[in-house]
Amino acid sequence: MSNCQLYLISPLDVSGNFPQRLERACDAGPVAAFQFRVKGMDEHAAARLAAPLQEICAAREVAFIVNDSISLAKRLSADGVHLGQSDGTVADARAELGRDAQIGMTCHGSRHLGIGAGEAGADYVAFGAFFPSSTKTTEHKAELELLEWWQEIMEIPCVAIGGITPANCPPLIKAGADFLAVSGAVWSGDEAQAVRDFTAAIVAAGA
Repeated sequence: MSNCQLYLISPLDVSGNFPQRLERACDAGPVAAFQFRVKGMDEHAAARLAAPLQEICAAREVAFIVNDSISLAKRLSADGVHLGQSDGTVADARAELGRDAQIGMTCHGSRHLGIGAGEAGADYVAFGAFFPSSTKTTEHKAELELLEWWQEIMEIPCVAIGGITPANCPPLIKAGADFLAVSGAVWSGDEAQAVRDFTAAIVAAGA
């Protein structure tokens, strides 16, 4: 049985009917976490957009994680924050958000960054991109061996990210990804069907 779980990342536009789409996705299969990822928006506007999405996640026990912004995560009393390498430190986030917050760190394809984040107290690290992504420009490439190595030496979970689809995810699951972070593969089509397809792939890869 695979312990791998699905970690949804929002599209940049979460206005309009997106709350309904998030409900459909979360109701279509097990979703562990949802990352609220908007760019270039002031915190008041972001908080307004986040509120209904946070309620949807809370009702379904899906962790609500804010991308990049420790201050927005604190304002929303979010379940956690996901930091890029230039968004502040794990220590900063822990001091602001408390010991129960889930703090994740982007570590690209780097063992060194991963170990550093783990030693600093991150709750998980994200490695990628494993495949070319339609959601953002791929600057860093990660290899399957990185996941295998991580599982052998580290206790904290690792997230695989970058162009992941139901068709290409089985090797990542088998290599030891604890979470699959997905965005384009879910939101670019029928989100409920995509979650069902990912769930089936996770079950099959772990069988």
